[in-house]
Amino acid sequence: MTTTAGKTYFAPELHIPNGTYNIDFYTRFGATEHFCFRNNDNSIHVAELDFNGAIFHLHETMRDALEPISAKGVTAVIGLFVPDVHEVMQKAIQAGAIEINPVEDHDYGYRQGMFKDPFGHYWQIQKKIHLP
Repeated sequence: MTTTAGKTYFAPELHIPNGTYNIDFYTRFGATEHFCFRNNDNSIHVAELDFNGAIFHLHETMRDALEPISAKGVTAVIGLFVPDVHEVMQKAIQAGAIEINPVEDHDYGYRQGMFKDPFGHYWQIQKKIHLP
């Protein structure tokens, strides 16, 4: 969690396998890369990106933290609130994501869809549409 311009917000750190050289999925999905620090072998150590101002980090796996593939399952679900859920889901799928749940309006007042990115992270793309 970090603070900028008087606002507090979360910046999730998504772990990627050691020896990862390419994170182009995220820029094809629409993220902007702020920086990318690489190891001596040019593999990615840590990168900072944002999706329309929502900052997140990609970091190579550390001693006690696993990425979803090594963990053999979901390690977290990243919730991303956006103005157009359908547009963001389609862009992710075109960039190489796998649809887990199609976009649907739910009784609890959210329009949501879910995809899995190439590194195994699950993203819940959502918009509040009304109060239940």
